[in-house]
Amino acid sequence: MAKITIDGKEFDVDPKLTVIQAAAENGIEIPHFCWHPKLSVSGNCRMCLVEIEKMPKLAIACSTQVSDGMVVRTDSDRVVKARNAVMEFLLINHPLDCPICDEAGECKLQDYAYKYSIGESRFTEDKVHKPKRVELGPRVMLDDERCIMCSRCIRFADEVAHQPALTFTERGTHVVLTTFPGQQFDSPYSMNVIDLCPVGALTSRDFRFKSRVWEMSSTDSVCIGCARGCNTQVWVRNNEILRLTPKQNDEVNGPWMCDHGRLDSFRHVNSDARLNGPLLRKDNAFVEVGWDEALSRIVSELRTYRKNEIAAIGSPYATNEDNYIFAKFMRDVVGAKHFALAEHVKPGDQDELLIRADKTPNAAGAQLMGFATHALAPMLEGIKNGAIKALYVLEDNIAADPAVADILAELDLLIVHSCVRNETTELAHVVLSSATFAEKNGTYTNFLGRVQRIRPAVTTVDSERTLDGFSMSRWDKFAAHNDRWGKGPRRDARSSWRIIAAVSGVMGTKMKYAASDEIFKELAEKIPAFRGLSYLKLGSTGATTSAGAPAAVPTPAHS
Repeated sequence: MAKITIDGKEFDVDPKLTVIQAAAENGIEIPHFCWHPKLSVSGNCRMCLVEIEKMPKLAIACSTQVSDGMVVRTDSDRVVKARNAVMEFLLINHPLDCPICDEAGECKLQDYAYKYSIGESRFTEDKVHKPKRVELGPRVMLDDERCIMCSRCIRFADEVAHQPALTFTERGTHVVLTTFPGQQFDSPYSMNVIDLCPVGALTSRDFRFKSRVWEMSSTDSVCIGCARGCNTQVWVRNNEILRLTPKQNDEVNGPWMCDHGRLDSFRHVNSDARLNGPLLRKDNAFVEVGWDEALSRIVSELRTYRKNEIAAIGSPYATNEDNYIFAKFMRDVVGAKHFALAEHVKPGDQDELLIRADKTPNAAGAQLMGFATHALAPMLEGIKNGAIKALYVLEDNIAADPAVADILAELDLLIVHSCVRNETTELAHVVLSSATFAEKNGTYTNFLGRVQRIRPAVTTVDSERTLDGFSMSRWDKFAAHNDRWGKGPRRDARSSWRIIAAVSGVMGTKMKYAASDEIFKELAEKIPAFRGLSYLKLGSTGATTSAGAPAAVPTPAHS
């Protein structure tokens, strides 16, 4: 270890670190634009200048390696004066368009101008005008006037996305960011440059001008686009998801996220096809009914079949808690003998960075709850030959495959949990409106066996009654003083475990769970792979099951 002094405080640090890394590890902020811990060092913004004893000139902290005995000052008069000069230089040609800039509220240039600039400029001439609204690719828009030439986006395209499509052209005050001739920046990870950009030069073509950052709530969650389970933040305004952004978790996705996950994994939450309560098929048409009537119909129908005539299909989209309660109910209360899980794999649609061929967030967790993918084909064969007459499907559109749809049409009873109307609900006899990943608490297990939390970012009618322990009166007070939550449409959708517990109660077996953490506590006791885990231990980054990714499908021991 190297002993260094920063602003009068001594620290023992790894001698391989740079000054900016050593300072960050010890809670000392050195302002910077171009440096990023996941990218190579370019050293071109000069914002991280510091004074180092025995060095005649100020040094850039991002590329200066520490050495034993080094004495660093980050707040001396020389450093403050240099930062003021850097900020004045950067703002000479930067447009004064903060009121209309999408980056306002998240802009490092704004923050540093307030914290490190003198607040005035000696430059009185006209600013240089550069191209605006340049389409770098199908998902990213560029405003060259705002660019401060930090080169983060160029390095990301070269080093992470492995699509070297971006470069600087021209020189001096006329330098512009652009793509190479005839190219677009259309990498599956292109939108990460929006997060990397420290100013408002790069913006999302999907999110532009939809909302200010301070008008939205943000909630930590997990992307459901594939089995990676990237950590995300869900941004909501008026009870509608407007965007997803990555949340750094070096055990899963680092600071990155694919474009598909950002743009497509939440569309169904805002969809016009969302269900708003249970549906019953009457005279070959769906009728909206209350929950009591729907649950009574399910119970009366299930009681007419023998146990070996009833089957259950778990869901790689549902949480561990939902799948656990579903398996417990179907095995211990209904007495079903057939359990299966559908696969949603796109061969070849996978890379070495984040994207997985399995396009579901919880296939590993559903298997650990006792649902096997290899059991689906025998189950469908049983439906075809009439051995299986009733099927209960949890949050999965298995009829999207026309061959499966033809088989499901032969069932006497099909019960489906779904958040939207789809091919499977159109064949169902009873449809129960389930909450989406953004409307409930729970956990997912990714392909590496890492268990991670999801949390409600959007409210439903049911969540007004209870949301993470909020009573109705507390919820009313909270919503009344928070426009981000207190407005917007709310759908009548419930977490699947709540629905199943209600069905079980009508059948005479009470499941006394007040919240999802109580279910997780029980499954952690019953299923060996989850032993020792709890919501508290999962924290904000998750924890790995003792089994890792499931190689075989165990049978859970339900009470």
